[in-house]
Amino acid sequence: MRTGSWQDWKKRSSKQGKVTMVKTVAVIGAGVSGLASIKCCLDEGLEPTCFERSDGIGGLWRFTESAEEGRASIYHSVFTNSCKEMMCFPDFPFPEEFPNYMHNSKLQEYIQLYAKHFNLVKYIKFKTLVSKIRKRPDYPVTGQWEVVIEKDGKVESVVFDAVMICSGHHVYPNIPKNSFPGIEKFKGRVFHSRDYKGPEKFKGKKVLVIGLGNSGCDIAVELSATASQVYLSSRSGSWVMSRVWDNGYPWDMVVISRFETFLKNTLPTAISDWLYVKQMNRWFKHENYGLMPLNRTSRKEPVFNDDLPSRIACGTVVVKPNVKEFRETSAIFQDGTAQEGLDYVIFATGYSFAYPFMEDESIIKCRNDQVTLYKSIVPPLLEKPTLAVIGLVQSLGAAIPTADLQARWAVRVFKGLCKLPPQSSMMDDIDEKMGKKLKWYGQSDTIQTDYVVYMDELASSIGVKPNIPVLFLTDPKLALQVYFGPCSPYQFRLSGPGKWDGARDAILTQWDRTLKATRTRAVKGDQNSFPLFSMLKILALPLLLLAIFMMFN
Repeated sequence: MRTGSWQDWKKRSSKQGKVTMVKTVAVIGAGVSGLASIKCCLDEGLEPTCFERSDGIGGLWRFTESAEEGRASIYHSVFTNSCKEMMCFPDFPFPEEFPNYMHNSKLQEYIQLYAKHFNLVKYIKFKTLVSKIRKRPDYPVTGQWEVVIEKDGKVESVVFDAVMICSGHHVYPNIPKNSFPGIEKFKGRVFHSRDYKGPEKFKGKKVLVIGLGNSGCDIAVELSATASQVYLSSRSGSWVMSRVWDNGYPWDMVVISRFETFLKNTLPTAISDWLYVKQMNRWFKHENYGLMPLNRTSRKEPVFNDDLPSRIACGTVVVKPNVKEFRETSAIFQDGTAQEGLDYVIFATGYSFAYPFMEDESIIKCRNDQVTLYKSIVPPLLEKPTLAVIGLVQSLGAAIPTADLQARWAVRVFKGLCKLPPQSSMMDDIDEKMGKKLKWYGQSDTIQTDYVVYMDELASSIGVKPNIPVLFLTDPKLALQVYFGPCSPYQFRLSGPGKWDGARDAILTQWDRTLKATRTRAVKGDQNSFPLFSMLKILALPLLLLAIFMMFN
């Protein structure tokens, strides 16, 4: 093993003639978080080197015919749950002809366009495994890391000033077999949804899918067209939403707004909870379909599936409670019912967080073996803040703009332009966030948060949050869209470090691009592309309730 930097240290002279050292950053993974991190490093004058164990970019969205070790894996039929205007990189809109919700292959095409446009691929070392990340002996002084890589049978140790972990959280499947007595006696096939690729081999079979998340519901719906019967088992239930909202607009362009967030956080809890349940039941009554969550008011991420209710109504998918125990060919459920003749059991039970390349995994899991990160990015107990985890947080918003803003924040922390508080203050902040998480989202292993609140929190720290009062005074047309319209990614490129000159125009034309994808046949009708009246109709009830509350207080 030899020790050295991946590329020779370079020196640059400032205008004053002083020589400074350019900082190097290791980026682990070339998915959307890794690509965003590479670009953000370049924007701030840092030197990124990205290590990707596969031979291509895209991470989760790069489909393969079989699951590969150490990589996220998706099934062929995966579509996005966020629309193109809400999930794009904030300085690179989707082509207007792209559909609002995309098949994974179409999103992979966009990712390729992004990487090509910003010339990111040249910073990526493909087919390179990161086997170990450890602190250098002089870490308390330098903040440097030693990254051990393996490629073509050779092992090499590389020194970096900072590390950005972008390996995602859909790699290590969680199969809670200990929670299902008798599963070892089951004679059928048992596997995790990570290994599911398509419905072909399930024709005429009886399949039990365990888990009422997005993957479980997608797989159950897809299999219902070929299997003889599909059973969908849930421990706690879930809200199910359609991608298509009022008047056919994408759900997230209507629901995820600053004003909606203001109402949720301002109204009394009882009213806010009532409105939330009413909103979730607007499509169909979940009690009638056996889907109602045990905690009705939990804001945990809903399931997006446009077909599940109709499949339940047609009987091709049967919703069942949690499994009490398995027998050789059957499952006994908590309500005492049994299902005989099962051929397959698919665990759609999510993923575990693991960082096998971290020599000291307690750096990230520093409390009760749970991931503990300040701002859901930086381990709080490091002597030097030179390690960041990008893309781990989950919210109702899209992953790409979240990862982009996380990377911008992290890079400015690396450079000392965004100062962190003392460790005790960071731990207090983490505890406060954990309390709010339990209140709004319930107990879970994921790092969940409110999208707009979280994005604004990061944006404020680095000076890129839109100034709404100033906008209403200087650019009321834009302010209307920014505050009452969708909280689209472009908002965080309007001003400050990383400002994009096209952000204003992208916001003002976002509805045009949305309708471009669906108005493929010209018809007479209202051509107003900004659904202001539809939005006001949605907001009228909360406004009325707020006014009544204020009158009596």
